[in-house]
Amino acid sequence: MSTPNQLEAWLAEEQAVLAALERGPGPGVARPEQIAGMTGLEVMQAMLRGDIPYAAIAKTLDFTIVEVDAGRAVFQGTPGPAHLNPMGGIHGGWYATLLDSALGCAIHTLMPPGRGYTTAELGVNLVKAIGPKAPRVRAEGKVVHCGRQLATAEARLFGPDGTLYAHATTTCLVFELPKG
Repeated sequence: MSTPNQLEAWLAEEQAVLAALERGPGPGVARPEQIAGMTGLEVMQAMLRGDIPYAAIAKTLDFTIVEVDAGRAVFQGTPGPAHLNPMGGIHGGWYATLLDSALGCAIHTLMPPGRGYTTAELGVNLVKAIGPKAPRVRAEGKVVHCGRQLATAEARLFGPDGTLYAHATTTCLVFELPKG
């Protein structure tokens, strides 16, 4: 059932991350020299500390990355009036973007220096509408497999009470980043 302590913990974690991001350069793309020689996990950790820019889509869609570990990334957000479809529900694209971010960043954490990835396939299953009872939702992505050419991951979108709203899978192409 409802877990106010879980929501309080989520909100506190989010505020700490947002404070670090606000001290940093803001939304944008890191310059190659800022991330040269860094692993994907190091890049994600630098972003969480506010050392390098974070993705602007997070500001646009009102979500943020709150945790990263090797093979895992967690995003948290709240859909609002700007994310409604014509019928008044949360647009499926909001669910998909939040899940795609968690999936991709989980894979990113396993990239060695000089390697990148791009989404080749994304499958999203919406299982419950996000309503006003969900003050925040989290998308937790976990890598299933990460090889030289392909990586796969799965993610769940859930509320602080454990309610599952959606789940997703991805297949990403892994490649050598261009030099310079």
